[in-house]
Amino acid sequence: MAAGAAFLALSAMPVQAAEKPSLAVYGALPNIETVEISPDGSKLAVIVTNGEQRFLTVRQVGGGILAGVAVGDTKLRGVTWAGEENLVLVVSQTADVVGLRGPAREYYMASTYNWKARKHTFVLRNQESAMNVVIGPPMVRTIDNEPVLFIEGVYFMAGQGVDTLYRINLRSNATRRLDYGADVDTDGWLVDANGAPVAQSQYDAERGRWSLKIKQDSGWRKVDEANTPMGSYGIAGFGRDGKTVLVWRTDDQNNGVLREYARDGKSVDLPSDLDLSGLLHDPVGLHLLGGYTLKGDDLTYTFFDESSQKAWNSVVKAFKGERVSLTSWSADRKRVVVLVDSPEAGQAYALVDLNTKQATWLGDVYSGVTPDAISPVRSIKYKAADGLEITGYLTLPKGRDPKNLPLIVLPHGGPEGRDTPGFDWWSQALASRGYAVLQPNFRGSEGFGWDFVKAGFGEWGRKMQTDLSDGVRDLAKQGIIDPKRVCVVGASYGGYAALAGATLDPGVYRCAVSVAGLSDLKRFLTTPGRSASSQRYWRRFMGVDGLRDPDLAALSPAQQVAKTQIPILLIHGKDDTIVRYDQSQIMADALKKAGKPVEFVTLPSEDHWLSRGATRLKMLTDTVAFVEKHNPPN
Repeated sequence: MAAGAAFLALSAMPVQAAEKPSLAVYGALPNIETVEISPDGSKLAVIVTNGEQRFLTVRQVGGGILAGVAVGDTKLRGVTWAGEENLVLVVSQTADVVGLRGPAREYYMASTYNWKARKHTFVLRNQESAMNVVIGPPMVRTIDNEPVLFIEGVYFMAGQGVDTLYRINLRSNATRRLDYGADVDTDGWLVDANGAPVAQSQYDAERGRWSLKIKQDSGWRKVDEANTPMGSYGIAGFGRDGKTVLVWRTDDQNNGVLREYARDGKSVDLPSDLDLSGLLHDPVGLHLLGGYTLKGDDLTYTFFDESSQKAWNSVVKAFKGERVSLTSWSADRKRVVVLVDSPEAGQAYALVDLNTKQATWLGDVYSGVTPDAISPVRSIKYKAADGLEITGYLTLPKGRDPKNLPLIVLPHGGPEGRDTPGFDWWSQALASRGYAVLQPNFRGSEGFGWDFVKAGFGEWGRKMQTDLSDGVRDLAKQGIIDPKRVCVVGASYGGYAALAGATLDPGVYRCAVSVAGLSDLKRFLTTPGRSASSQRYWRRFMGVDGLRDPDLAALSPAQQVAKTQIPILLIHGKDDTIVRYDQSQIMADALKKAGKPVEFVTLPSEDHWLSRGATRLKMLTDTVAFVEKHNPPN
């Protein structure tokens, strides 16, 4: 992707002279993780890596480096501009905290970096009765021409942590706790453009009850509440006028609606035909501008204002035939940073100047991935055994005739996630080894309507599983793949699906690789710290009535190892706080006890998201070695 125009002076990962590219070009961390443009559009904050270590650089648009800081292997999750001189950095780490009940958790912390003064300052340090952790994204507001930071932190009241709002002066770092009626159920805040807290979301997880409070002249008033057993609605920002409070909720038919609440509590729903999966707000006025959604394979942006829609259409037009998504924009929305996904060249960042009508390449996401290292991806559809239409993506190994190919089934996580078109480092790495890769959006996946999600309820390990093998049978019927040379590989729920493919749906696969997958459903549901709403969410997909339901054992691969006839590779990060490490340990122990072939790889200091370059690459390298051994591509 226009490598000569890239501004990032990072050495590309080497590509071997052999036909197959090095796995490092796919498995190492991206060379660019994100690009954020400053409010005045003159500077760029870029998180870059050398494959393992992260760096934050501040660059002049069209010029050189202004400042930079080595982040190392710290898990830098995001960066936000606060005025023209300050950046807010959010990092996370896995930790046990003395005095808190439960297992280790992933904690998020914030700091500010003044690039002019080269000063790095942690926020919420040394605050009385508070943890130096943050909840949710930072909110930056300009007050009296100065940027002010609002952060949600944890303040202890009567021994309980409460989601509390803090105001931070970025010049002096003076921090003030805003006592605005928070209690133990508060789970989100909204601050207006003048810096005044105007709304808070509250959720009682035990009762499954959500409520919305709005600040009025007389104080905080509850203006709405609802039974939401699967989790809180939260707050989605401001509405179209920049004053109403916006909530993404469901109506009586469980259809998603956007509802605007006025300060007096009156509400109005946005048009029901507004199909959005993400929202866009003005960076200054904070009002709702529109949103975006993936319709089929097309990423569509919808703006309420005609001129804004035309401006975005002109951005997309500059990259004809490629998938364009918004990354950041200047305060006046005239300079826009976009991520461009090309089927032939991969992903790259670009800067579009709407004033000059010029687009400039900023750099490739994976600088070592050349067009020769990218295999073609096609959209597919097939019928499940019960007639339900399943969509997905099939990556075909570059340069090979699509006939009688070895196949890797790569189910996504969630399970209420989805696979999308565009560059996927994992599937591309597998295809580079000669495999076709199937990524099915099985029932229960999001993005295809509520009825499709609902079709997954109670089908965990059942039809959600056979949706995968139905895809294998469809490809075999077409002659694209060899049904005797199929393995299943996945992470998180996809890791469970891999284990279920070996135990609950035998006879389809030659091997299975589970990365951070579930193996014992009852133990997963009873993980210390799991909320009542979280349990209800998972039980709905699993189709079980409670912890004593015998189906929990019937659907748990660790309880069904006697049915296993294929080799299994287990890979798990030791610091995983989403699916705990013991899920793979339990599976490994059960397989060994039953005399079944198993390998178990531990990723030290790695979390659920494979955030570290070295362990991410090890996962990929070990996965490929395993499938090549048990399902040779040639």
